[in-house]
Amino acid sequence: MKVTLKLATSLDGRIATRTGQSKWITGPEARRAVHWLRARHDGVLVGVETVLADDPSLDVRTDPPPSFQPAVVVLDSRFRTPADARLISLHEKRQVFVVGKAEHERQSDRLKAAGVQVITLPAPENSYVSVSDMLAILHERGVTSLFVEGGGQVAASMLRAGLVDHLEWFRADMLIGGDGRPALASLGVDDLDKSVRLIRTSVSEVGSDLWERYERRTAD
Repeated sequence: MKVTLKLATSLDGRIATRTGQSKWITGPEARRAVHWLRARHDGVLVGVETVLADDPSLDVRTDPPPSFQPAVVVLDSRFRTPADARLISLHEKRQVFVVGKAEHERQSDRLKAAGVQVITLPAPENSYVSVSDMLAILHERGVTSLFVEGGGQVAASMLRAGLVDHLEWFRADMLIGGDGRPALASLGVDDLDKSVRLIRTSVSEVGSDLWERYERRTAD
């Protein structure tokens, strides 16, 4: 499966202020580019914290309109996604998956009733589900390319697992500071030679923002 990670941040890598305000860090031109990127993937992935904070629809809005809408995937260990979330309201036009721990499956009944496809995975106590196992199941269900849009914990989990093939990074011309919310949760890097290394393939201006594109660095 091809996995693309999208980040939309301030220059110092923040996705929101300390109070959680995040709309809009990047400008309208960057947001239009994100819609075109979504349209090139079978599925769009976010974490439940993004759903609870922003209630995004995660559909593709382009001119001309797209011929299909990518599936939506929510990584939600305890099935906290509201049954009336905007992304679920469009389930008749696209697939909606919510992925969580098998031990919390009973909490997913309201989502199933709303037309959501629930995926349950085993996970050790106080741990997250395996993103590698999730991708394997999504691939079996027809999702062959995934656009990861956040938040920081989801992005970090995909990077820690070595699953990100491409990074699309939109950086706004602002600074938020260290008390803002970071784009990435902990990667557990102690030594620089263990850091995630990428190859920059292009840098361009999109409105007042910078659009940097990277791809995975293969082992020498």
